[in-house]
Amino acid sequence: MTSLYVALVHHPIVDRSGEVVTTDLDVHDIARSCRTYGVDAYHVVTPLTSQRQIVERILEHWLTGPGTRRLPQRGEALAICSASESIEAVVQQITEREGQAPRLWVTSARAGSDMLSWNDAQRELKTDGAPRLILFGTGHGLAPQVMEAADDRLPPIRPGVYNHLSVRSAVAIVLDRLLGDA
Repeated sequence: MTSLYVALVHHPIVDRSGEVVTTDLDVHDIARSCRTYGVDAYHVVTPLTSQRQIVERILEHWLTGPGTRRLPQRGEALAICSASESIEAVVQQITEREGQAPRLWVTSARAGSDMLSWNDAQRELKTDGAPRLILFGTGHGLAPQVMEAADDRLPPIRPGVYNHLSVRSAVAIVLDRLLGDA
């Protein structure tokens, strides 16, 4: 099985008006989905030092602090989580760990051309040895330059209908479509 990584990108993200911005953090729930489906690592991407410090404090609380006694399962999920300053930093970390750069898969609620089908994505994960990094965006989605730099784009979860899920829900659904038992 190909190694699979997830990154929740908080910058560069577009807001409602299309401006590139940085958004607020999301750590626990996505870590639990990633752990459930056997994702190798979950990266929270933000250029803001203060946000990375918050992630580090959350991780410390649940991995070595008082949270370990209160809810040890949360620490088990968060053990695969880290904060990174950029997508490039995440790619570098994965490259060092795997010995090769990951192929970048991006997600979007908007339909587009040249998307990888769910079946093809599943097949690639089972047969192609290159690691994959799936980028999920916050706010109103990944910035255009991130979308353009990707190797492949996964299809929207529900194309052509109301499709404005929380990123937590989207991560869980995408992971289930790629790695689920059904």
